[in-house]
Amino acid sequence: MSTQDPSPTQLSYLVAAIDHGGWTEAAQALGVSTSAFSQGIAELERRLGIGLFAKEGRVRVPTPEAEKAATYARNVLAELNGLGRWANDIRTGDTGRIRAGMIDTAAIYHFGETLVRFSSIHPGISVQLDVRPSAALFDELRSGALDVVVAVPPSNTDGLDLRPLVREPLYVYAPPGATVGAPDTWGPWVGFPEVSRTRALVSRELRGRGASVDVIAESSQPAVLCEMVRLGMGWTVLSAVDAEREPHVLQRAIQQPVAERALMLARRNDGPCPEALIRFMSMLIGEATASQGASDLITS
Repeated sequence: MSTQDPSPTQLSYLVAAIDHGGWTEAAQALGVSTSAFSQGIAELERRLGIGLFAKEGRVRVPTPEAEKAATYARNVLAELNGLGRWANDIRTGDTGRIRAGMIDTAAIYHFGETLVRFSSIHPGISVQLDVRPSAALFDELRSGALDVVVAVPPSNTDGLDLRPLVREPLYVYAPPGATVGAPDTWGPWVGFPEVSRTRALVSRELRGRGASVDVIAESSQPAVLCEMVRLGMGWTVLSAVDAEREPHVLQRAIQQPVAERALMLARRNDGPCPEALIRFMSMLIGEATASQGASDLITS
């Protein structure tokens, strides 16, 4: 600020003098002494280089220039107050932007209602949601394009802060009318793309049971895999929330899960964590705890 720029305090003195009709009343309203108020007005006049008040006897009356200057002062003070409120909202988490990524199962079934409720509770916080497979989400997280993700974690978790959210049992689903024999008779399979963490997990568990994992069709979307199974194209392994939805509920080939995957809440260790992001993550963790129970949450 140059020596000619008025201070917010001096501008508030000017506005008070106009609004209260006298310096004594204005000083009392602001809680300052009359001498301090007089010195503040004198300094404002010096900085602006114009006279704002004329002396009529023992009273100071505003000049036409003072009325115009007060209009500018009110606008400046309003902007400063707005800036202060905005900064306070940022500090307290009442406003901001969160760039979140989730796999489709998390975004639709596990936390869809949570996202809607968070936006209704915190209308000043903008949540930008990116729905992709886990591998792509973690690439975006590491690059800084996302602030937080809910997905199946990669094998290399260096530099990541991981919190457990959901434990998902995975079940085998066969096409309608298929005969369910020993594991070595299961298949062929339709599944997630080869880069998928879930696919790697499922393939390992199936082979451990003696099944041959011959994948004839791939899709990163569980709904597409369900439709492939329903049409008789092949078998698949999915979570119950993905496969057992009306109106086309798939039937489990066996009742026990063949594998289990963990959906984790992840952010970078070195990434910023403003109050708005803390509130968002806390709500996700709270919802996961309430829906599955603390004892069902996996440990990191």
